[in-house]
Amino acid sequence: MDPRTFRNALGHFATGITVVTAKTSDGEPVGVTVNAFSSVSLDPPLVLVCLGTNTADIEAFTSPDSPFNINVLRDDQAEISTLFAKRDREKFDTTPWSEASNGVPRIDGCLAHLECRLASVQDGGDHLILIGRVEETAYDSAGQPLLYFRGAYEKLA
Repeated sequence: MDPRTFRNALGHFATGITVVTAKTSDGEPVGVTVNAFSSVSLDPPLVLVCLGTNTADIEAFTSPDSPFNINVLRDDQAEISTLFAKRDREKFDTTPWSEASNGVPRIDGCLAHLECRLASVQDGGDHLILIGRVEETAYDSAGQPLLYFRGAYEKLA
């Protein structure tokens, strides 16, 4: 399988974009842009996100029972998506955020927030599949999602 052809084929599936946030053992906020996100179960409430094995500060997301948050980006938050796709340590300096009840950063203005606690980690090749138990949620019914399709940001028509 040619990796580029495989990637291009996957790009034909439109996805929403999230930023997954956590804190390091030193209390520093960390976050990464993720479009591999899905619901798993309603009872118990479980979701999954896939993080590359080379994700900066991966331990902050994969330590047993660690909290993390999923921030579903709104259609006007493409800049946040681009910023959190980088390894820049100062990304929280220019992004409005607050601390959620689980102590993890919650990006302001998002379409939805899910506060999670790590339930399990599965091997996914060059990614780790994190299963999170959702403990709290919030959402804005009036907003529109930021989408990713064929390698570019898109909005609903």
